[in-house]
Amino acid sequence: MLTSRTRSRVIPLTVLALTGLTGLTACGGASAGGSGKTEITASFYPVAWLAGRIGGPDVSVQTLTKPGAEPHDLELTPRQIADVGKADFAVYVKGVQPAVDEAVAKHAKDKSLDAASVVKTLPVPTGGEEEEHEHGHEHEHGHEDAPYDPHIWLDPTRMAAVATKLGDRLAAADSDHASAYRSRAKAVAGELGALDQDYRGGLRACKHKAIVTAHAAFGYLAERYGLQQVSVAGVDPTNEPSPKRLGELTRQIKTTGATTVFTETLVSPKVAQTLAKEAGVKTAVLDPVEGVEKGSPDDYMSIMKKNLETLRPALECS
Repeated sequence: MLTSRTRSRVIPLTVLALTGLTGLTACGGASAGGSGKTEITASFYPVAWLAGRIGGPDVSVQTLTKPGAEPHDLELTPRQIADVGKADFAVYVKGVQPAVDEAVAKHAKDKSLDAASVVKTLPVPTGGEEEEHEHGHEHEHGHEDAPYDPHIWLDPTRMAAVATKLGDRLAAADSDHASAYRSRAKAVAGELGALDQDYRGGLRACKHKAIVTAHAAFGYLAERYGLQQVSVAGVDPTNEPSPKRLGELTRQIKTTGATTVFTETLVSPKVAQTLAKEAGVKTAVLDPVEGVEKGSPDDYMSIMKKNLETLRPALECS
């Protein structure tokens, strides 16, 4: 497993100077790359999905994080930093990927959307003494610019708000296709609203409320649907808990009556599996939708629907 010490390092400014970064040139459908489409650079999967759905045939979306890669430890190459500057627009979530935050702040500040700036954010989740220590470690290694939980995309209503805002921003950047951007944004927001209703109905009557997750990615989902998140790691999934913290978690599982420890798709399940074995409960996959494997038929909507199907039996919902 990668450790938090493999976090992104800032590329020297001399390298950036040689890349010939350019400013926003999209206007009336023109693009920096000459493709005839508005070129969007997206930091990682959730916002790339949103940009693709709202932009439709009028945009070209490049995602900085490779399919199936864990996004928190992204390191940008000089060419990727150049792409951030050359693109007509950039969309990202500040606080997830420090290297992206740095590149956007320096080279795309006036032609970008930080999705976290659109919605009400939640504080960084905290727990026992050991978890507090881990959060301090994360702060040291890249979360200093985000004193909040950045996992906003796991609440469909917040994603709907971002969809509407992104539609407006793209309409302003590419006036020739303004009505199409706003129309598609409205449709996506409607789909996300329907997803929210599915979650509200599906999780309305549950015997248990605690969800024991591999890392603290599900705070927004928990807040929206009246659940309690108990996380093995903090907001950075690469930090492993100490034996003391695992002992605390085992006691919490027994106290809350949780039936399941949820593992993830992009992070090793070993720690979660060990915890489940110690606590005498089962495991299941709860996907934080941080990335999708190349060639996978799934997208944001289908993964979120699968997550609901996973949660209902684990929480013993009627």
